[in-house]
Amino acid sequence: MERMDQQLRFLKEIDRLKSVLRQSPLLDSSRRENSAEHSWHLAMMAVTLGEYAPRGTNMGHVITMVLLHDIVEIDAGDTFLYAADAAHARAHQAEHAAADRIFALLPADQAGRLRAVWDEFEERRTPAARFARALDRLQPVLANYHTDGGTWRAHGVTADQVLDKVRLIEDGSPALGGYARELIAAAIEKGFLAPCRQDRQGADRTP
Repeated sequence: MERMDQQLRFLKEIDRLKSVLRQSPLLDSSRRENSAEHSWHLAMMAVTLGEYAPRGTNMGHVITMVLLHDIVEIDAGDTFLYAADAAHARAHQAEHAAADRIFALLPADQAGRLRAVWDEFEERRTPAARFARALDRLQPVLANYHTDGGTWRAHGVTADQVLDKVRLIEDGSPALGGYARELIAAAIEKGFLAPCRQDRQGADRTP
């Protein structure tokens, strides 16, 4: 029973992900989503949007990836996507330390296999990982658009900052990247997202 005990200890530990709050709100704006909900939503996006993945992508593998990708936030917490580079550097170290601890709760063979999937997602070294990362970037764009600006407005995020993240979506799925660009343009038009800094500065200089 030792193997099962280790597996159940891992499952008990990752229950804590339900308590890690993210910046993104639920679409009804009633509260912030937690990281477990985010991971579930990405898995459903993979099921629903799999036809926009690179040809031959193993969607079961993508689903495993997105379900695993944020369990490190149990220790490291959620880092706001638009936080300063220094905050992301600290998060990178904390997340790798968390991966060392959390995956080690599993039997050695499972620990190695699932840690390799987590590393694959982080490093974006395969088409499946790039598609999984595209979904991870697209989901908050959808959340912010459908909550009239959500965290974009709350944190003064501008369109150029959001468009910089869209490149990663396009790298994993040109179709989803194109959709994200259309959504961002609509968000600017509706006033949900501040224009690019250079566009705003140009407008300020217009006589």
